[in-house]
Parts: sequence; C-alpha cells; structure tokens
Amino acid sequence: MDIKHQLENSQITLDDIKHKIKTKSDVILIGAGIMSATLGILLKELDPTLTITILERLDAAARESTNAWNNAGTGHSAFCELNYTPLKPDGTVNVKKAFDIASSYEISKEFWAYLVEKKVIIPETFIHSVPHYSFVTGEEDVSFLKKRFEALVKDPLFKEMEFTEDKEKIAEWIPLVMKDRNPDEAVAATKMIRGTDVDYGTLTRAIFQYLSKLDGVALKFHEEVKDLEREENGLWNLTSTNLITHEKEHHESAFVFIGAGGGSLPLLEKSEIPEAKGYGGFPVSGQWLRCTNHEVIESHFAKVYGKAKVGTPPMSVPHLDTRIINGHKELLFGPYAGFTTKFLKKGSYWDLAKSLELGNIFPMISAGMHNFPLTKYLIQQATQSHEDRIEALREYFPDVDPDDWELVVAGKRVQVIKSDEKEGGVLEFGTEVVFAHDGTLAALLGASPGASTSVAIMIEVLVDCFSTRVESSEWKNKLKEMIPSYGQTLHDNEELCASIRARTQKLLKLDEAVKYQAAGV
Repeated sequence: MDIKHQLENSQITLDDIKHKIKTKSDVILIGAGIMSATLGILLKELDPTLTITILERLDAAARESTNAWNNAGTGHSAFCELNYTPLKPDGTVNVKKAFDIASSYEISKEFWAYLVEKKVIIPETFIHSVPHYSFVTGEEDVSFLKKRFEALVKDPLFKEMEFTEDKEKIAEWIPLVMKDRNPDEAVAATKMIRGTDVDYGTLTRAIFQYLSKLDGVALKFHEEVKDLEREENGLWNLTSTNLITHEKEHHESAFVFIGAGGGSLPLLEKSEIPEAKGYGGFPVSGQWLRCTNHEVIESHFAKVYGKAKVGTPPMSVPHLDTRIINGHKELLFGPYAGFTTKFLKKGSYWDLAKSLELGNIFPMISAGMHNFPLTKYLIQQATQSHEDRIEALREYFPDVDPDDWELVVAGKRVQVIKSDEKEGGVLEFGTEVVFAHDGTLAALLGASPGASTSVAIMIEVLVDCFSTRVESSEWKNKLKEMIPSYGQTLHDNEELCASIRARTQKLLKLDEAVKYQAAGV
C-alpha cells in the first residue's frame, strides 16, 4: 500500500505531518536588517557551535529600514545632530545623550574594524569619511550652538570639534550653504572632520553573505512570521508562511530576536510577554529631495545638520547630506515626513489598526493628545508642494534651482509609544529594546540613532539574554578581542579614546575627508 492510501486510511494528511515537523535552532532572528546581522555574527563569533535561523519576509537582506535610501546613512555620533543635545530649562545644554551615542558609535567602528581584519567586510564599500557640520542662523541659535560646543569639546570624543561665527570660514567649510546668503544674518557652525557616511545596506548584506556560508546558519527569504508562542517546555514555537509557495513552516528555538523594523511591534504583541503590555507605535513616512545636478553634487562634501523649528518633533531635523550609496556620490536634503498607516514600506495599510489592542489603546490616545504639534507637523508635511519643500531647502542652500531636485520616497519609521503613569502614554523618539523577563526573547523598537549604535545595542541584548555566558571568561575575552574598549568608557579616557580611534581609522581606511574629496567618488 502506497503512502497516499496509508494516509487516507489513517485519516492523517500531509499537512498534518508538515505541521508537526519543526526546524530547530538555538537562535531565531526575525528580519534581515543590520540589527539581526550584528547579533547573528556576534553570537557566531562568541560560539561557533550555535545554530541560527534568520527569517526575512522580503527577497533579500536590508530591503526595508536598513536600505541605504530608507535611512539617513549618517554615522550617528552626535557630532552634528542638535536634537541629541537639548537645551535645559536652566539655559545649559544636556550632553548626556550625545556622549552615550558617540561612545556607542565608536563601539560599532571597533567591531567593524575587527570584521575587516577577518576579511568579512571591505571598508571602502560601506563607510567613508564625510565631515559633519552643525549650522544655525539667528542670534538665539548661534548662542545655543556656542554653548553646545563649549560643553562638548571638553570631552575626548569631541576634542577635535571646531566652532566659528566667521562667515568667511564657514564659506570655506560649506560653500553651498553660504552662497548668496544675507550678509547681515547671524550664523554659526561647528565642524568635525572625523564624521562618516555609512551605507548600512551594503554592510548588512556583506555580513549575511558571510554568515550564510557558516555551518549551522540558515538564511530564509520570503518567510513571513505569522505567529509565535511559548510552549510548555519553555521553547518558542514560530509559524511562518512562505510568500511564494504559501506553505507554512514551523520553527522552534530557545531564543528569539525580533528585529523586523516596523514589523517588530505586531510580533512583540503576538508573543504575549508581560513586558510588551502598553507598547504602541506611531508610523511616519519619510521623503528626501535628491539632487540631479552633477555639478551641484560635486560642489558639496559634507553632512550639514540644522536645528528643528520650534514646535516640530526631533525627527524633523533638516540636513543637507552627502551620501555614498552603492558607490555613487549623492546629495539629499530632508527629511520630509507624512502620515501613514503602514509600519513597513512594503507593508499593509492595516498595520496601524492591527497593532491596536486593549493594553495600548489608552497610551496611544494619551500620547496623541500630548503631541498635537506632531499631528499638525505631519499634516503640513503631507500637504506640501514642491515649492514648499524647495523653500525649506533654500534655508540651507540659498542659490538652489528647483529644477535640480526630485522627490524620493524613503522608508517608514514607527515611533515608540509606551504607557506612562503620569502622562498615560508617551511618544519616544529613540531606540528601545523590550526583553522577556527570562531572557528568551528580545524585540527592537524605534528608529534613530538605530543602525549606528547597532553593536552597542546588541551587546545589551547579549548581557540581558545570555548573561551567564557573557560573564564567562571565554566570552569576556572574545568580546575584548572584537571590541578592545569593551568594559571601559571612552568619553572620560583621552588616552584610550585616541588609541582606539587610531586603530579603527586605519583599519576602516577613514582618511581625512579632504583627501577623500580630492580623490573623487
């Protein structure tokens, strides 16, 4: 009797058999972006025997939030991002977040330098020296920028920062910004020659290409995770659907990391861990103006960040941005935002509605009531004309020709909303990791600074979810090998900061930006 008749006689179907078959691995990573790539390679370096399954709903790695066109591409180190250094009520500048982000980005560079030594990645393909500038106008913002500079430059991480109100010097630094500007206008700028541009998409694909060749690693595309639940034995059972064949797969693992960008929140909710209660998400779409004039592109070599207008959210910080994307020099300005109900660029318009549940409706309503300026800002952004966008650009490029710029759609950001005892619900603009109390699951939510601090964030995941092994001498020594400053701080140790930077600068081939500019792209 053939198997078909056996199945018919026993009333068991092939689907029943498939349902019982599970692929088992030590670690499951949901999403093939920079975060999953970073955690995956850290774990395999720390323990090559670990088995890892990566599940990605699209047809390739780094197609959503990590894609170069979908993110800012700045090596976020707080050199130029003014929203990381808010003014306090007493008139002083709060630099704590700037120090934290700058330290975290140095950790990323240390780890990338290690991967270069191992010949996993090629630095010229994903990271380049591009100087970072902050530029402001008006007496009030000039005063703020000076206070910011004076607070930051005392720290080793920012020791090389320069500040000036001299218009001629600023014109030497960033000529495009100063051309045809009102000579009576008060202006100021800071400069960090050590700034970088990063193509996170290229970096991520290179890491996954390496990982996929290792024993015990399975990288699966077109696999959309539909459900995850805890089994009685404490393991996680995941169900995914292949978007090509429409067949279901079942996966079992002791640890799950949800790094699915805007798709992380719905999956975190499905996990039903108590720590997920009260979290919501507010999706925002992004847009850039892209320069199409080659002469203009070549005349600017800088990341110039300004100050968000009063009443606008931190995400609105404008920047005139040199980018190196897939080896080509680009010039972008933005970001421009708009309201969307999608959590992913290739998501569904029902994403926002599906994310609502009893535990987060009140925090989301409360956050919305407390953030009316954001709603107003998004409406204004969504209804802008090309002329309106050009007018915003004109503040950073007075001599702009509107015909030289086209609108490009960027990615989606899902800003974190979480419950708060006082406010009911608060809107967070940073990156947050939600951990299960037993360390068997971690989910990454939020956006900026995101990719730039990926290594520091994933080390946090290791500490919280693999605590016993992180404390072992074997893992400690390996972490120290991969990240020489591990266990130490750079922002209060000038000698260590200098030695670490000298090493990463050399291995990542980050020559001075002026040399790179002279060589051309």
